[in-house]
Amino acid sequence: MQKPARYTGGEIGSVSKEAADTHICFCFPDTYEIGMSHLGLQVLYGVANEMPGVWCERAFAPWPDMEKELQDGGIHLPSLESGRALKDFDLLAFTLQYELCYTNVLNMLNLGGVPLRREERGENAPIVIAGGPCAMNPAPMSDFIDAFAIGDGEEVFAEILKIVQSTCRGGHWPPACSQTTRRGGLLQQLSQIPGVYVPAYPRDVTKCTVKNLDTAYYPVNPPIPNTEVVHDRVMLELFRGCIRGCRFCQAGYATRPVRVRSAETLAKQGREALAFSGCEEIALTSLSTSDFLELDKLCGELLDYCEPRRISLSLPSLRADSFSRDLLQKVQKTRKSGLTFAPEAGTARLRDVINKNLTEEALLNACKLAFEGGWSSVKLYFMLGLPTETDEDILGIAKLAEKVWFTWRETAPDRSRGVRITVSASGFVPKPHTPFQWAAQDSYEELTRKQELLKKSLRKQITFNYHDAKTSVLECVLARGDKELGRAIETAYRSGCRMDAWREFFDFEKWLDALGKHNLSIDRYTAASNPQTPAAWGNISTGVDVDFLRNEYQKALDGTSTPDCRTQCSGCGVKC
Repeated sequence: MQKPARYTGGEIGSVSKEAADTHICFCFPDTYEIGMSHLGLQVLYGVANEMPGVWCERAFAPWPDMEKELQDGGIHLPSLESGRALKDFDLLAFTLQYELCYTNVLNMLNLGGVPLRREERGENAPIVIAGGPCAMNPAPMSDFIDAFAIGDGEEVFAEILKIVQSTCRGGHWPPACSQTTRRGGLLQQLSQIPGVYVPAYPRDVTKCTVKNLDTAYYPVNPPIPNTEVVHDRVMLELFRGCIRGCRFCQAGYATRPVRVRSAETLAKQGREALAFSGCEEIALTSLSTSDFLELDKLCGELLDYCEPRRISLSLPSLRADSFSRDLLQKVQKTRKSGLTFAPEAGTARLRDVINKNLTEEALLNACKLAFEGGWSSVKLYFMLGLPTETDEDILGIAKLAEKVWFTWRETAPDRSRGVRITVSASGFVPKPHTPFQWAAQDSYEELTRKQELLKKSLRKQITFNYHDAKTSVLECVLARGDKELGRAIETAYRSGCRMDAWREFFDFEKWLDALGKHNLSIDRYTAASNPQTPAAWGNISTGVDVDFLRNEYQKALDGTSTPDCRTQCSGCGVKC
């Protein structure tokens, strides 16, 4: 196998329990390197293993070389900690972080000896639950998942485990239950938990919200990866939610309201996690890090610890209009990583449409401060195919990037090192629970044309990265899918689709064939829809009023922006 360390387990910080009566497995439907970089895995792994009698283990999607070895050897996919086959757990918990991982979920179930469809699972099969951002639309995967945890996972996951633990001990269901009602009885109990959606007992569900992050669980001693992972660093979550209201951003709406950790709590957690892990980098994470009001104070406290130990402090998700010289000076005390800004659109008009509320002047001023401070690498993130977009907006991306390059030429104290300016463009994907959930998505032919237009318009000194247009289209199909799409997902999987998020395995033609076999079309899911028509995810609520989303969609079409929540309450319906 290419990377055997993916499968060995035994990491420092991994948990082993001898006296456990309830066995669960946290299943991440992508590789070890991706999953071990995910803070949510570390949180839920810790929450579960703090519960007496519960042993939470881990499993990751195997690379095709390992998949072949398992199949050739007649071995079921095992957990890392004990080597227990997935079929022998009481509960399997999947996280749905990205729509293109859906076939990996089916593959892990199949390799683990678990029937794919929930109605085909016998009394002794594990309960299969799923959470994460994609669970906000459970319809496409509702044939395969027994229960969905909607919203913040810490508290609802613990409630689920309490019921599973009280109902099922060591894989044995209570003898008082009849053969026909044991599994159904457990699922019925789960359906009564706020924030849990059970397809067998459908009802309207409002997401679960953790109200106090200072008292919420944070993993200061998670498993330390055995091999290099995507993000080999400590991640400190400053807050959840976002004040900004960008109309394309599912996370910004689905995680409202904003809930903040204190600088004191964060500094303590950061020091403890760094001391345990030995990581050489700590990242302050959120949807908009520079909106954290105590950022200067927190950076100062962390740098007192990090600077003498040569630990770098990184600030992803900075907004250009909140970028200051003082913040720059703090960050550059440790290693200089590249800075990333996300204008999202190339013109002021289109930024008003998406409610980005970012001016060109603010972006160029932030770049000026960075170049004056010695930075020589800036990444600019944009989207192509946004509602009302024209070719002029696309050319505006090239003009804006060119102005950033000229800003470097005019302000950098030392130009001998050169500069790396990268423009990254992803295809717009309309997501559920956003004002753009009713908007059309461009066809992959149109997205490809726009990519070529932008590529030809950029200066040769600027690097251009872009996502495959067909991947963006499939992401939209899966994101806005209905229950009927589940049949096509299974057909695509059985035709060989898996690891769809990896370029070397993605096969768009197989997906088109799978859709066609069930008389489903791409346009069914990518076309604009009527805001008054019930959506496939209409039974799931984030707390944001649908009428508010409709109003924001109309304001987008009118080119009108909405102030951020800190400036003015927009009356979205969430109780802040």
